[in-house]
Amino acid sequence: MRKAIGALGLALMLATPLAAQDRTQTLADIRQELTVLHVEIQRLRREFSTTGAPSANLSGSSILERVDAIEAELQRLTRQTEQLTQRVDRVVADGTNRVGDLEFRLCELEPDCDIAKLSEGTTLGGGDLPAAAQTAPETPQETGGQLAVAEQSQFDAANAALAEGAYDKAAQLFSEFDQAYPGSPLASEARLNRGRALDNLGDTREAARAYLASFTGDPTGPNAAEALFQLGAALGRLGQVDQACVTLGEVGVRFPDSPAAARAGQEMTSLGCS
Repeated sequence: MRKAIGALGLALMLATPLAAQDRTQTLADIRQELTVLHVEIQRLRREFSTTGAPSANLSGSSILERVDAIEAELQRLTRQTEQLTQRVDRVVADGTNRVGDLEFRLCELEPDCDIAKLSEGTTLGGGDLPAAAQTAPETPQETGGQLAVAEQSQFDAANAALAEGAYDKAAQLFSEFDQAYPGSPLASEARLNRGRALDNLGDTREAARAYLASFTGDPTGPNAAEALFQLGAALGRLGQVDQACVTLGEVGVRFPDSPAAARAGQEMTSLGCS
């Protein structure tokens, strides 16, 4: 699949050659993202630094009261540990995805780099990518409810604009959501819907990039099959028939039972895929 996605990225690159000025701006953007990622890692490291002497209150007038106090303190510490673990997992998943995206984008800018030969890359911090970080949404207990409410509200506003046919506004809102919550459980759906909005605006090239971002961000999630199908269909409209056929064929291979698989087969027939 990496070879197929590499071919897709190469096709998109060939469809839109970059000028020298655009290359400079893109490299500057990548350096800025690396700086932001470095700051996030430093913030994460501070989570493991102590802030002072422990303040646990284990006093009591009897052994039973002291046991109860110890039990309550253990529960509090366990709860905090679980919350920090979830935060670390989210940072690892988000950081790993960002680094992979940056490697892909840097390869696009190098004339001698073969995107199809890019390796999987290592997980940020080593070890396996935590599965919980890809699927577990933030809860009010972890964020005080404030971030989760704002996140859902912004996503709903973008979806409402899309439903109302305000495609320009919807594309902008989904883009702002992706920048504000790159590790959100809703990120893949937001990118997919941004692609739909751009498609309705006639911007097929940017729509294809949005579909590619949606799929690569969560290649096994609930929106993966639809994102991969939409990407293949968009490549077909861009005239990249060979890459479109490869992509549409992957829909049936990876998601044979999905509704998108049947639509992908019909699209392959209309494109004359062998």
